[in-house]
Amino acid sequence: MFRNAINDLIRWKNLKDRKPLIIRGARQVGKTWLMKEFGKTQFERCAYINFDSNERMENLFSGNLDVKRILTALQIESEVKIDAENTLIIFDEVQEVPRALTSLKYFYENAPEYYIIAAGSILGIALHPDTSFPVGKVDFLDLYPLDFLEFSSALGNKDLAELLKSKDFSLVRSFKGKYIDLLKQYYYIGGMPEAIVSFIDTQDYTRVREVQNRLLMAYEQDFSKHAPNEAVPRIRMLWKSIPAQLARENRKFIYGLIRQGARAREFELAMMWLIDCGLVYKVGRVTKPDMPLIAYQDFNAFKLFVLDVGLLSAMSGLDLKSLLEGNKVFEEFKGALTEQYVLQQLITSKKITPYYWSAEKGTAEIDFIFQIGMDIVPLEVKAAENLQAKSLKIYCQKFKPKHAIRISMSDYRQEDWLTNLPLYAVDILPDMLLESTPGT
Repeated sequence: MFRNAINDLIRWKNLKDRKPLIIRGARQVGKTWLMKEFGKTQFERCAYINFDSNERMENLFSGNLDVKRILTALQIESEVKIDAENTLIIFDEVQEVPRALTSLKYFYENAPEYYIIAAGSILGIALHPDTSFPVGKVDFLDLYPLDFLEFSSALGNKDLAELLKSKDFSLVRSFKGKYIDLLKQYYYIGGMPEAIVSFIDTQDYTRVREVQNRLLMAYEQDFSKHAPNEAVPRIRMLWKSIPAQLARENRKFIYGLIRQGARAREFELAMMWLIDCGLVYKVGRVTKPDMPLIAYQDFNAFKLFVLDVGLLSAMSGLDLKSLLEGNKVFEEFKGALTEQYVLQQLITSKKITPYYWSAEKGTAEIDFIFQIGMDIVPLEVKAAENLQAKSLKIYCQKFKPKHAIRISMSDYRQEDWLTNLPLYAVDILPDMLLESTPGT
């Protein structure tokens, strides 16, 4: 399985002013595999330390954080000879020993020649208020579930993924059926590594669903383990309400769907906790499509999505038969899975911060809107075959954007006022826009 993040790690390795690196991401998105694969392929040796239930490491970091002392102990613990030039040091589940996080500051200041990567679920890293976090002394890399192109390659379709990246849409069109079949599978399986490996090994969708349900159960157990006790019931209620929120025609988040009479202030902590853990993406509304978009954010209106389309499929009870009935899966739950899929690809690109726009009187709404260079780009998602883009037309007539994007089941085509991009090509959209935007 190849992850694009390997290239990010190679770039980090080659930085002259390299800092210790923290990989952030929700539980089970593949952080441990990524670090070990990087160590195996890019270094002579890898000193891997798992801090989970590791009393020796708790004792080590409760004492003096002298780097030489720590390196001696890490060498003994990992049974690997550590030298600065040829060894990758990995701190896994680092949230279990908060002072190990603090020690990264001293590695940066006193031993910057060492290659050191730390990872742990955001669940733990975000929730140690007494930890002296090494602000400014570390770099960060965010890891997400596999995107559609990574998924396609993992299932043995690397050539199809590379063809999409080439943007040869006349040739891409010849393989439209294969891309659509892969996309159906992605809607059901999603991008969580364990679910993908299960399908590769067994070709059994039932087993995939069992893996997903087990992951969802583990997240709920994490609520109880890591969150403040008083917040746990509200975290569960908010988390379980998301499929119902997204299945509405207007996907704006409504607190009343969590519980009748629910108020925003009751669920602020629960929402922030889920966002910090990487389990939920929050897409804010902007009142005006102008630079910078964040300056025009309406903090009272937003949409919530989960981290993975496959997990949303499991939470929503998507019937396996939907994969067999033409393109029905793309319209399931009023297109909620499709909007989740598009949002997930945009987020994973790390080149886009998506918002959405709606007119004050609700006469028009654009599913996603984002900045690329000095341009504001509106994007409308069409899960059904009906390609009327009324809201997009209203938006374009009013604001006259340089680019307007419609994502749909139709083939690529460039019209006077918009670009239609097939659903299965969303991954390449950021690069397409960057290539056409001078100075980016």
